[in-house]
Amino acid sequence: MALAVALGAAGSHVLSAKLTENSLRLFTLGVNYQIYHALGLLAIGMIFDQYPNRKTVISGWLMFVGIIGFSGGLYFYALTLSEWVRSIIPVGGLLLISSWLVLILAIFTKPTKTYD
Repeated sequence: MALAVALGAAGSHVLSAKLTENSLRLFTLGVNYQIYHALGLLAIGMIFDQYPNRKTVISGWLMFVGIIGFSGGLYFYALTLSEWVRSIIPVGGLLLISSWLVLILAIFTKPTKTYD
């Protein structure tokens, strides 16, 4: 979350003069999704306390890697315009979607193992 806030500040104060309008929009989109999913990671941690199962753990990892792929990919693309990274961004998005779906499954799955 702190990284997202710092990147958002850098984007609005430093990069806004250096990036094209479209690149700045993509950078801002990355910041927004990083913030939303950082909150999601906090929620997963709290949900894990109530539903301690492997699916909850998997959901957290999917979200973490999805943030890196989606938001990180948007940052990298906005700054470099490297075309190859455009193939990573949708994969990050699919990981984010998957993390929410796995979290829903985790909530409706009986705990199989405690993680104390």
